[in-house]
Amino acid sequence: MTRWRCAAATDIGLVRQSNQDAVYVDGALAVVADGMGGHAAGEVAAQIAVATVREGYYADESVEGLVAAVERANAAIVRDAKENPERFGMGTTLLAVAITYDYAGASSPTLVHVGDSRAYQLRDGALRQLTQDHSVAEEWVRLGRLTPEEAAVHPRRHQLTRGVGVEEEVAVDVLSIDALAGDRILLCSDGLSNELVPDELARLAGDPTDLEDAVEGLVAAARASGGHDNISVVLLEFDDVVPAAAPIHRTVTSAPPSAETIGRPRSPSRPRRFTGRVVLGVIAFFAVAAGVVALTHWYAYSSYYLADYQGAVVIYQGQPSGVLWYRPILLEATPYSMGELRPLDQRAVRATIPEPTLDAAKSYAKNLYHQWRLGVTSTTTTTTASSGSTSTTTTTGRG
Repeated sequence: MTRWRCAAATDIGLVRQSNQDAVYVDGALAVVADGMGGHAAGEVAAQIAVATVREGYYADESVEGLVAAVERANAAIVRDAKENPERFGMGTTLLAVAITYDYAGASSPTLVHVGDSRAYQLRDGALRQLTQDHSVAEEWVRLGRLTPEEAAVHPRRHQLTRGVGVEEEVAVDVLSIDALAGDRILLCSDGLSNELVPDELARLAGDPTDLEDAVEGLVAAARASGGHDNISVVLLEFDDVVPAAAPIHRTVTSAPPSAETIGRPRSPSRPRRFTGRVVLGVIAFFAVAAGVVALTHWYAYSSYYLADYQGAVVIYQGQPSGVLWYRPILLEATPYSMGELRPLDQRAVRATIPEPTLDAAKSYAKNLYHQWRLGVTSTTTTTTASSGSTSTTTTTGRG
């Protein structure tokens, strides 16, 4: 049975006039939210997010329940902003780790993430970042346009590409945590990660004394480094961990595929004299154009993806939203129906799952079906007594 001990703290810092962060931690759930929006709107968004996720998780302690809780938090913030125009534009980051239960009743740690609050895993003094920031600067790092050092000081490092409550739909990163007993998980707002370098985070978060002392040391160090933003910290230490039977690492969204790209016709050019140079230029132009068309055709049909078609899991060839006039082709239907997939996998298929080859797409669909069958089999063989088991947790956090 997965069990952890925990501690948490939040601090206004030395510059901000109010604390727009919110945290919650107990023996099964840890949440950090960093609100954004003027006139205390960010504080409202963060508090709504934490309260909604807490309520939703304890109503359904599965991975699907945890993701659904984040989506309900997104809807609650959007609704509140519509009802209170003075809070228009508010939103929040959201980072949570929870002990989730599978079909057989086994518990394992799962992380959900939206925004630039961060999660780190600490083992034997080594720190590993579990999350990727959903910010403009970090996206540019992943595209190779910036180095990590440049991103750390870039003016758009705080501009989020995802947030809870910002739009009607939200994309949520979901990750099964692969941990061992003794590992620590650090959750924090950017008021901590922006102030301290990874080596200092590792040293302070790995304090061998009390978890509460480690948390207080992290907050004090962030304040000593400038305290330019609100500082929120949650530190978990696993006493025991059960790995997920079917690990998850994907982004889940209920948003429809992006609108198709439509090419605009070229403006008519002015008449030219047909000299030899013009003729050569025309020939070169059409050669290049033919190359572009060929390359576009290759790219448009170079990949495959799983999707839902009238309740069946099918395989398309092409890009989900199409490329110019090239539309995806329905290649074949797999033997599996959407009802033969786990709920989280159904949603992933509806959002489309890309694969590089047809065989890879078939294999992935087969794997999703077998994961569902594993869940059905486990549910069938699990006794009534197992569903009533409880876990003992020890909480040392500040509530």
